[in-house]
Amino acid sequence: MTVNYSADTLKNSNGNSVPLSGSYDIWAMENIFYYVPKFKFLRAKLAVMVVAPTAANGSLTLSSINFPNLALEAGGFGIADTWVQPVTLGWNLRRVDFYAGYAFMAPTGRYTPGASDNIGSGYWGNHFTTGTTLYLTKNKGTTANLFTDWEFHGSKTTGAGTTASPGQTFTTEWGLGQVLPLKKDFSKLLQLGLIGYDQWQVSNNGGLASPNIPASALPYYSVHAIGFQTNFILPAKALNFFFKFEDEYRALARPQGRTIVFGGSFTFRIPKLGAPPSGPEAPATP
Repeated sequence: MTVNYSADTLKNSNGNSVPLSGSYDIWAMENIFYYVPKFKFLRAKLAVMVVAPTAANGSLTLSSINFPNLALEAGGFGIADTWVQPVTLGWNLRRVDFYAGYAFMAPTGRYTPGASDNIGSGYWGNHFTTGTTLYLTKNKGTTANLFTDWEFHGSKTTGAGTTASPGQTFTTEWGLGQVLPLKKDFSKLLQLGLIGYDQWQVSNNGGLASPNIPASALPYYSVHAIGFQTNFILPAKALNFFFKFEDEYRALARPQGRTIVFGGSFTFRIPKLGAPPSGPEAPATP
């Protein structure tokens, strides 16, 4: 999965643009591996996921409209932090699919306090996630999807020589999708959807942002985005290709920009499945 985030606007805690010019750009290529064993636990499928390695490239350029001599340039390329999700439990009901899981983010990316070319975050993260797909029609062609992530962050050493920990964050991703068969035998499917994401900081920062400023004095951030997604699905070949675009329409105390994501997935089934079902019941991807 390839992710690009780009922004040329910085918002203050009131949602107003800060008088700065520049850009903030991140590219990341994630390699995602799932494993689902045959046995079940608590009547649920058990899945293990690892996202590694992630190659990331970021750049930041800022200059002040009011202070022309004030400028900032930073950026770097390398292997980013590692996502490990050791436990995911998924239940499949007649009209609802649901999962709950725990993951941690290991600070494997390059991080040096105060450096301008950091790739990693410098701290451990804990994530409690859920995912829900509601089938709005009997043939499961129309879906509503919701993903949630509650993040708890560890501490890191700042460039000022202090120790700080980011506040907790709550994130949702949502979508409404419709599957359209491209062939009468349902061997080729197109899924179109309206999607978006919302993220809020929900607790104070901890530690010191600088020797004289407590991190809790920093404003809470939030962001909201809306966009679209398309999936091209080949059920018999276990292939899924996707593209999505989301534009942020409101942000507080952070950059405001846009997100582009594209990629594909392939499922190795052991043993292999038989012929695909003669209906539009294809996996729905939020």
